[in-house]
Amino acid sequence: MRIANGRRRLLAGVVPLLAAAALVAGCSSTTPVTPATPSAQSAQSAPTSPVSEPASASDTDALLVADFGGTTVTFVDPARGATGTVEVGTAPYGVAVGPDGRAWVATAEAVAVVDTRERKLLARIPYGVDTGRATYGEYRGGGMGIAITPDGSRVFVGVNVPGADGVLVAIDARTNAIVGQAATGRRPFDVVMARDGAEAYAVDHDSYDVTAVRTTDLAARRMTVAPYGTAGGLGGWLKPHYAEVRADGRLLLPFEGERLAVLDPATGGVRVEPMTAGTHQHGTALAADGRLLVVGTGSDGTVDGPASLTVRGPDGQEQVYKLDGAHEDVAVSHDGQTAYVSGGFTRDGYWNGITVVDLGTGATQRLDVGERPLGIVVLG
Repeated sequence: MRIANGRRRLLAGVVPLLAAAALVAGCSSTTPVTPATPSAQSAQSAPTSPVSEPASASDTDALLVADFGGTTVTFVDPARGATGTVEVGTAPYGVAVGPDGRAWVATAEAVAVVDTRERKLLARIPYGVDTGRATYGEYRGGGMGIAITPDGSRVFVGVNVPGADGVLVAIDARTNAIVGQAATGRRPFDVVMARDGAEAYAVDHDSYDVTAVRTTDLAARRMTVAPYGTAGGLGGWLKPHYAEVRADGRLLLPFEGERLAVLDPATGGVRVEPMTAGTHQHGTALAADGRLLVVGTGSDGTVDGPASLTVRGPDGQEQVYKLDGAHEDVAVSHDGQTAYVSGGFTRDGYWNGITVVDLGTGATQRLDVGERPLGIVVLG
């Protein structure tokens, strides 16, 4: 699988604050992921962890999640649960929301445009790229990461082309027309924007790199981000997944709850800082005060830490909160006090809901919503 992924893909440009088909999983596996159905809700998730006080959601938040196991996006009131759905297309992954309230959803076949106020589908924009038959699961072709320029004028979606390098497709948000595309590495899991809107960055999971694309002329360059090396190839686990753009313009890419790769897009240089969770990591969000939130999905054979949410301060100090089973992505409340973590997960082990996390205490509350919810945003 996001303003994208919560408010963060748009906010990245405004306030301080991504495979071979049937070969490589969100990390690595040769076992295909089966289409999700309501009955496929994971039996692997542990019982809900006891907490002293249930997490409380912000009174003003409303959420939108992409139902990766279905064909809809689900509107969520964190205090009441799901409040409605809109049909968008097969296996929606990433979601971004612009300043006008429209949501842009990357599905297997097209980008769906949703009016979040009227709760209706406005348009579906095919990618113009051959991605094969629309299907479900992590290996499916089609849109993955998606982001919007700070001024809301262009949308950039990373498109997975099974068995080949991916494509970053640029869309004029005023006309809904595709205005060009740029080649990326394999399986662009995430797309984030430079703070000034000058570049879009595709996080290329299966090629261990990030593709920087100028938003004006779509000129592209690729930068390796592989703090563990690339010896694992397509079958390796130690790959980039999601990213955030820090206030100084550098990209933050977590690996395995052990290493945070800090990429300077101006030079391609990577500095590595230590992390503490010791768990395979996927989704990220950046709070307005500079805290980095990272979703830990659990053991992968390299690290053995449990599923968790890491809250990392600008000074590098980390608080790690245990989560109940695998999750995928995360968004932050308007007031910065609550995290919403989607339970969809790209691999087996997902569940049909979100976990609400109090960022002050670590208290959690599970909320059954959606169908394998993946991308998640806080609406304006």
